[in-house]
Amino acid sequence: MSASSKKKLRNEQNAAKMTERQLQEQKEAKKLKIMTAGFTAVLAVILVVAIVFAAVQFVTTSGIREKNTVAANIAGTELSNAQFNYYYVDAVYEFVNEYGSYVTMFGLDPAKPLDEQVINEETGETWADDFVTSALATAQATYALVNEANANGFTLTEDQLAALDNSLAELELSAVMQGFASAEDYIKAYYGHGASMESFRAYNEMNALAQYYYSNYAESLSYDDAALRAAETGKEAEFSNYSYNYYYLNVSKFLEGGTTAEDGSVTYSDEERAAAVKAAEAAAKALAEAEITSVEEFNAAIAALEINAGLETAPVSTANENYSYANVTSAAREWITDAKRVEGELGCVENASTTTAEDGTETTTVNGYYVIYFLGSNDNKFPLANVRHILVTEGGTYDATTGQTTYTEEELAAAKAKAQIILDQWNVGSADEESFISLANEHNTDPGSKDNGGLYEDVYPGQMVTEFNDWCFAEGRKAGDTGVVGTSFGAHVMYYVGDSDMIYRDLLIEDSLRSADLSAWYQALVEATEANELDTKYLSRDLVLSR
Repeated sequence: MSASSKKKLRNEQNAAKMTERQLQEQKEAKKLKIMTAGFTAVLAVILVVAIVFAAVQFVTTSGIREKNTVAANIAGTELSNAQFNYYYVDAVYEFVNEYGSYVTMFGLDPAKPLDEQVINEETGETWADDFVTSALATAQATYALVNEANANGFTLTEDQLAALDNSLAELELSAVMQGFASAEDYIKAYYGHGASMESFRAYNEMNALAQYYYSNYAESLSYDDAALRAAETGKEAEFSNYSYNYYYLNVSKFLEGGTTAEDGSVTYSDEERAAAVKAAEAAAKALAEAEITSVEEFNAAIAALEINAGLETAPVSTANENYSYANVTSAAREWITDAKRVEGELGCVENASTTTAEDGTETTTVNGYYVIYFLGSNDNKFPLANVRHILVTEGGTYDATTGQTTYTEEELAAAKAKAQIILDQWNVGSADEESFISLANEHNTDPGSKDNGGLYEDVYPGQMVTEFNDWCFAEGRKAGDTGVVGTSFGAHVMYYVGDSDMIYRDLLIEDSLRSADLSAWYQALVEATEANELDTKYLSRDLVLSR
């Protein structure tokens, strides 16, 4: 979903960004000078000007305009420029955070005001306009969820509200540490003059309510076995995983001849390109028909191809181990996921693309060939895991900006030693699940399981951090097994409760059903929520991302 839970200020650098407007205000402020008594006659005139200037400055910096101008109407609720600017600024920095320095590839110049950069010459649309559109869509989705939550009596829990308050308290501390007088000054530097702690908290509370309601609705969707089997029928391949190695022969490697232009570019005739396609196909089929019984032999055959002769480093196949259906190489997915595939089978698959001209004529271009060495499939019919753990930490450095705690190697080693002591204590006692629960309630620092004896049920592959995951799904794992596992979060005292009643395959099917139903519900809510942009001239349209 587009509603984000983060809504913390990102870092000092982003918080210090100023709009062209704010920079000008600073310059104007520096022009004020103390007048001497010797210029009494002039002072009267200047005093009038100063009073006018002070009034303008007050209006400019007080946020009055931002707070009293309606920027958008969402489902009958009017949002001032100050309120809507939260969505706008976050839309900008979410884009920047996602793409980093690559924003320039989209034509965005971080050193220029957003409202001075046109991205559509025909309409005159600027980057600022584009981010306003994004902000409006996010606000529309947020209000759609919040209104639905209110209609169904859904509210944030005391713990959720407390977590929000803690985040704002951390913001206050972070602001002071970074040289701001208060958190309010901090957010004004980030969100503009109209921002305040009161409206900032309301903004965050709305986002939290939207997210938690979305999650709550998703969790409320359930499916019986009949629904799972019906969803699986005809899509059996989509819920298995596949292992294979492949080598791609690009037609470009077989091009010969060509005409070189003055700028050094080379073009090829249709005949030359057709010859390259034919040569690539012949090489791919020859490789696919070779006598190969291992990946090593496959790689040796690849290195022996004529097009690879003389290369300083011999090319090898690409290994894809236990890939889900969605992640299987798309051009070769049909061949790889065919139920008839057998381990050790070789295949050749054409990779082509089709373009359509304005008159509707389609042109197919062969780009290359995949040669695939199939290593097997996994139907994912293994049980999920039920496990208890005790997270033990030692020391750590908390970063208020990211909300993350990091540990040194020495601290992680100390945590692991403490975890071993706890496991030893369990072993000399009754050494059963009840005694483990008691120790977990006493020592566990994991907020997600500290109140339920360290229990996680229906754990699926990849859900937990790697070391935790590998321990849970190690071959031969059985009920009652214990151990100590070190991760970057600390050390875990592990207790395997037993296999879940649900298999991984059914979880994947259930997730596909839930995803489809959730998407349909969400889209319907958003589409039924009216959203209109009104007067947005007091948004931070002239935001400059870097200097």
